[in-house]
Amino acid sequence: MEILSQMWSLLGLLTVLQNVLPSQLLSVLHSLYESLQDLLSPYSYFEIPEFNGYCGVELNDLYRHVHLYLNAVNHSTSSACRRLTLSRSPSSNRISFAVAPNHTVNDTFNNHRLSWTHHVDAVQDSLEEKRSFTLRFPKRHRHALLSSYLSHITSRAEEFERVSRERRLFTNNTGTGSFESGWVSVPFRHPSTFETLALEPDLKKQIKDDLTAFASGKEFYHRVGRAWKRGYLLHGPPGSGKSSLIAAMANFLCYDVYDLELTKVSDNSELRSLLIQTTNRSIIVIEDIDCSVDLTADRTAKKNASKSKKHKTTSFSGSSSGLGCDEGSRVTLSGLLNFTDGLWSCCGEERLVIFTTNHRDSVDPALVRCGRMDVHVSLSTCGVHAFRELARNYLGVESHVMFEAVEGCIRSGGSLTPAHVGEILLRNRKDADVAMRELLSVMQGRMVVAAAVGGGDQTDNEEVGVVGARSPESVLMMGSPENWECLNVKKRKEQNHGSSNLDKKVKFFVRLRSLTKSDSGR
Repeated sequence: MEILSQMWSLLGLLTVLQNVLPSQLLSVLHSLYESLQDLLSPYSYFEIPEFNGYCGVELNDLYRHVHLYLNAVNHSTSSACRRLTLSRSPSSNRISFAVAPNHTVNDTFNNHRLSWTHHVDAVQDSLEEKRSFTLRFPKRHRHALLSSYLSHITSRAEEFERVSRERRLFTNNTGTGSFESGWVSVPFRHPSTFETLALEPDLKKQIKDDLTAFASGKEFYHRVGRAWKRGYLLHGPPGSGKSSLIAAMANFLCYDVYDLELTKVSDNSELRSLLIQTTNRSIIVIEDIDCSVDLTADRTAKKNASKSKKHKTTSFSGSSSGLGCDEGSRVTLSGLLNFTDGLWSCCGEERLVIFTTNHRDSVDPALVRCGRMDVHVSLSTCGVHAFRELARNYLGVESHVMFEAVEGCIRSGGSLTPAHVGEILLRNRKDADVAMRELLSVMQGRMVVAAAVGGGDQTDNEEVGVVGARSPESVLMMGSPENWECLNVKKRKEQNHGSSNLDKKVKFFVRLRSLTKSDSGR
């Protein structure tokens, strides 16, 4: 009881002194007390307010990074806090948490124990609140820990924000050309991933390794003086999986997707305006580049104009002026080249530019050379590995008695596109036997038609000249089309050799027919 009475007496004395002593003296005494406390304490304290300065207008980016970092840390670390605030936005399935007001969460960095305290104080005569984080860690390791720990927080927060944020799919408006309304967007929720993609395993690995090296290559691109961007050309027949591959790349990197419709762009100036509005960490897609605009007409028109100039005909002057007016009011090959590899293409960082086409030879070589389209991915018909991946995804089977017959058809040129195979498996997904019989029947029918027309290709595949010329597997090439002519020569040789194997294919087809009938009887 004596101790309690002495404590009450001391508190009463402090209250009297607070009312008697001048405020300046009280401020000095308070500062001396805090200095003495800091001197005796083994910890250092750093406060990170929500806003910079005293006006409370400019947001403190470090405060936001700390909040994101505490969401990104391991749940075993966050469980040390006695109270957390849970939240989930309507557009995301991820549950995030925040440290409850005036509570502490512990963290560990380089075998040192640190703690974060979230302070929330009410502002006098206002409904607003003053928020801040206070960092506490051992004083003797202050200089060794502070800089590296804050860098660690920033990197983890940025990575968490990139992965957890809602991705968007953008498309350009019709002929607006306005900086405020050049793009409209919807949430991007395409389910395609590299795990579900029907591609050859080696091709998957090559693309994923290339994307990983690109995403982590900021210092390398800056060191060599090159814009941090990369171009992909995806070519193959309709249904070969070009759009699904783009979606898988976006989900793998957690990038936004800008689907640029060139037919809606009025001229080169609007094209540059749209490029400026794209954000970092995004994929810019131009599908069917050979059909979007008539880019080859630019070169043809210039050649015709040059020939007409030599003859100096009177009709040339009128057509020449008309040509100049037309180039000024549409997207030209020169404007698209500047879009992909010119000075304006460097207005952002960490971006992929992807062109797709059904016919690679129809694309102007200048548009897909090195530095513009760095990686060429050939997507053809469904190969053996891709077929097994589709069967596992759609039917849930790892093996089947008819797998060998289907794979025989694939190797002999009766393969279908992944989209066609997927549709057959989709509508028969409840019965694997029915799905495999229908798939085998369609492939055999494809072989019969191919044999009837003398070995012609019925799949519209630009890479496979004849049935049975080679296995319909995808190909990835680094670089530009200087070697396209070599591929064309090889393809012509394969066509000449393919006719000699026609009799073998017919015999193989007959054997497959008998195998199918025997399976049906069982």
